[in-house]
Amino acid sequence: MAQSRRGRRDTETVTETVDGGLAELRPDRDRPRAWTLLIDGAPQSHVDLDDPAFLDFSYQRRLGHLADLAGPAGKPLRVVHLGGGALTLARYVAATRPRSTQQVVEIDAPLVQLIRRQLPWDSGWRIRVRGGDARAGLAKIPDGWADLVIADVFDGARTPAHLTSTEFVAEVRRALRPGGFYAANLTDGPPLRFLRGQIATVRTVFPELCLTADPAVLRGRRFGNAVLLAADGALPVAELTRRAATDPQAGRVEHGRALLDFTGGAAPVTDATALASPAPPAGAFD
Repeated sequence: MAQSRRGRRDTETVTETVDGGLAELRPDRDRPRAWTLLIDGAPQSHVDLDDPAFLDFSYQRRLGHLADLAGPAGKPLRVVHLGGGALTLARYVAATRPRSTQQVVEIDAPLVQLIRRQLPWDSGWRIRVRGGDARAGLAKIPDGWADLVIADVFDGARTPAHLTSTEFVAEVRRALRPGGFYAANLTDGPPLRFLRGQIATVRTVFPELCLTADPAVLRGRRFGNAVLLAADGALPVAELTRRAATDPQAGRVEHGRALLDFTGGAAPVTDATALASPAPPAGAFD
């Protein structure tokens, strides 16, 4: 990490136009060297340069739980991050699982440059950031290479359509080792058509799924994040349920018959029928 920034307490928001819109880095008043990244007003990432294992956003904590459970505690993982943002999850894995090898695919080159400059990460971490489209970058990952693939891609506040199809999910499975995990951060609001369709889509490729989110989101009461986990083998549902229940923002885990009922007969999405996730309603991030 850049030594010149140690001990410095910045108090002003940094703004810069990137490909995705207006990027803002807002200082966290409660943590001296922590920042929140927003794109066009939508919160994207939170990073604490002094404590990369700290995850402030509830959906990122849920993704962190999955990284914790993707292999024996403390052992290095091979992780593919589709969507980089401020590299919050890549920093988390590097801090909690030393010697992990990680590949980050981020299409917004000016955003990557902003993060490198303002929120530099430890040069000793095995993190490679590759520019370009997430699906094209995924296609370059060798068969069976990854222990964990995390999809957290947003164009503004919407997941691009080509990252929501059965063909895309099949490419994810190709890149995963047997027993590896696929985790997707999804956003939706009532009546949850997009979320239900994504569960149906992933189910065509992976036999085991579970979903974790704020109960208010799952009940269709508000717009928000839900994390979908999939694998070709058993999932750590009991431990995820325990962690979700004890989170500062308690969540719920749906699995098995309950998840099937939640899907409600939604049809899988293909490249021919895929649509971007819905835009958040006005005031969703106020």
